[in-house]
Amino acid sequence: MELRIYFKYVLILFKSQMQYRSSFWLLTVGQFFIPFAMIAGLYFLFERFGEIKGWDFFEVALCFAVIHMAFAISECFARGFDTFSTLVGKGEFDRLLVRPRSTIIQVLGSKFEFSKFGRLFQSILVLIWAISNLSIVWTVMKAVTLLLMVTSGVVIFTGIFMLAATMCFWTIQGVEVANIFIDGGREMAQYPLNIYQKWVTHFFTFVIPFGCVNYLPLMYILDKTEGNAVLYMISPLAGVAFILPCLRLWQIGVRHYRSTGS
Repeated sequence: MELRIYFKYVLILFKSQMQYRSSFWLLTVGQFFIPFAMIAGLYFLFERFGEIKGWDFFEVALCFAVIHMAFAISECFARGFDTFSTLVGKGEFDRLLVRPRSTIIQVLGSKFEFSKFGRLFQSILVLIWAISNLSIVWTVMKAVTLLLMVTSGVVIFTGIFMLAATMCFWTIQGVEVANIFIDGGREMAQYPLNIYQKWVTHFFTFVIPFGCVNYLPLMYILDKTEGNAVLYMISPLAGVAFILPCLRLWQIGVRHYRSTGS
């Protein structure tokens, strides 16, 4: 029932955005070119230095593509949490509370940005470009691992959006702090984490598990593992587990919410 309602939200908002087709396509094209400067900068960086900590351009490009695919999907379908401060500030969250449906589904369904598919499309092209230039011996398990990397990345970004929204139950001014982990996490996770200092690697592996999305499974796909390869292969599941405490904190936030009284 909840999923059916969610997909109805998706369909309704998609139809509404398609009422202005020219605007929609211009925004989509714009989103396609937004990451272009980043991938171009990445290319020229490796053109100058050759490799970084044993990683060449196409290996990092694969990492880049996975993270940006996950970010684009989460920005499209979890945008409601990113703009949640507006709902709280205007008192519109009260309206969601009186409905006999999950607040999570309602907030998720409050906003979608389908123009983000432009960014997703470019990330897919980078992924294809990287894979076609890497000598990867593909197996079913490696293909599943790649799919898990993207899925887990979507879950992690959605969880961070949810945590940012949860902060709004106490203060809508502190939501910008979460952007450090959203934008900062995306920028750092587009490179293999072992190029950073150990404390950064540990933080983005054991606290916000981006390392379980890009670095560890990437080593499995590229046959760079040390020890038990299965652990590298299933590491993206840590990203899926990340959503559990986020959901719990959201429930706590909802219980502590005080109505605007309007």
